[in-house]
Amino acid sequence: MNGTKPKIEIFKPFGEAFELTNKILFQPFDLKKWLVIGFAAFLSGHLAGVGFNFPSPFGDFQSHRATHDMIPDHLEQWKPWLVAAVVVLALLFFALVIALTWLKARGHFIFTDCIVRNQAAIAAPWREYRNEGNSYFLFLLAVMFVILLLAGLIVGSAFGLGWLKQGADDTGSIASIGLIVFLFVFWVSIVIFVSIAAYFMVPVMYRKRCRALEAFRDVTLLMMHHAGSFFLFCLFGVVLILAVLMIGVIVTCATCCLAALPYIGTVILLPVFVCLHAFALVFIRQFGPDYDVWASFMPPEFLPILSGASPAPNLPPEPPLPPTVT
Repeated sequence: MNGTKPKIEIFKPFGEAFELTNKILFQPFDLKKWLVIGFAAFLSGHLAGVGFNFPSPFGDFQSHRATHDMIPDHLEQWKPWLVAAVVVLALLFFALVIALTWLKARGHFIFTDCIVRNQAAIAAPWREYRNEGNSYFLFLLAVMFVILLLAGLIVGSAFGLGWLKQGADDTGSIASIGLIVFLFVFWVSIVIFVSIAAYFMVPVMYRKRCRALEAFRDVTLLMMHHAGSFFLFCLFGVVLILAVLMIGVIVTCATCCLAALPYIGTVILLPVFVCLHAFALVFIRQFGPDYDVWASFMPPEFLPILSGASPAPNLPPEPPLPPTVT
């Protein structure tokens, strides 16, 4: 350690990630490799253009307005079971969310291993990074709980202030609205910060084989010490996300919505997902060997891309200089 800060770049890592994508997926092209790595990307949460929307069928239901005349007699017997049905559906929904979160946490390490080692494997990294994946899953679960809790507190505060401000003057109303806006901005800031930290936790856990809390603390300190570099990364990431959305729409239309199907769309758009994930891996390795996922092992075909400097040419040694006469 010489005490000098490393030079952190944005466009160079993206160019290297683009070259890595070509090396992994096209040199040579292997359909079986695409399908396996595509499945790893699918497990990690890359679902192409597919989104999940769960509209509530009870959104417009107001029990205090329901009367005996509005409900048919033959449906009266189902009223006691309504609460139980809602509870069961809610439990099934949360169980599905937990299961998908667990698969996503484990899939992140599988997808990372496929890119780092330039190999198509599922079972081996699933077993090797079991502890790290489970620790990351528990961290994501805790973060989801805290974020939902904060959201509930903000909503509860909004309803409480709305009830208290009845009969208050305009100054009290403006202060209440300002407080709600401040709480909402604070909540959004926490969500963004934790999302960025969680995004870079996987490379740190993969490199150091550490627990999620240690990786979160490490990434948080790294972001605080290099706030400008991470801010530029986020800005460039927004541009990339917009580009990916445009590519996804074009590919979905060109394939007659085939790219919108789960897994199939992931395989079709696999170069995009590999390039984005490799970009994060190459970007964070600039901060030193502790953040370099290729520090302990690098495929030989990656050396010309990630070596940092071109290897010295194999030139013959220079002849010795003739002795000088004094």
